[in-house]
Parts: sequence; structure tokens; C-alpha cells
Amino acid sequence: MPVIFRYKGYRFFFYSNEGNPREPVHVHVRSSDGEAKFWLHPVSLDSSTGFNAQTLRELVDVIEQNIQLIERTWNEYFS
Repeated sequence: MPVIFRYKGYRFFFYSNEGNPREPVHVHVRSSDGEAKFWLHPVSLDSSTGFNAQTLRELVDVIEQNIQLIERTWNEYFS
């Protein structure tokens, strides 16, 4: 499970086996409060457990600010 970066106790990562065929670029976010999965194009919530709406909005902002890093890390890992 490659970790892309950490932010305020949230771990942004993807799984090393992202389906067969592989799913489109996305990111998982986990903390002690819960976990969520976001698609990148466009940035949108796929699923979430444990996070409230305010937290999810903050996570979307963080993903949008780091989208190039997320995509670059994904592409380097899977190529």
C-alpha cells in the first residue's frame, strides 16, 4: 500500500493491486476516524465511512491541491 503523502493525520495512498483490470486513477484516504476513496477526474467521492461532510470537503481541497503529485506517484508505480 504505497503512501503518497500525509496531511493532518490523514494518510493518502493507493493499493498496490487496484483491480484487474486496474481502476482509473484514484486515491484512498485513511485516519483513525475513517476511510474514503476519491476519483481524480473529476475529483469526486466514491465512498466513505466515518468522515463527516466538513472533513470530506477538506479532503477534496487537499486532493485538488496535490492532484499532480497523486497522478505522478500512481503513474510511476504502475508503469
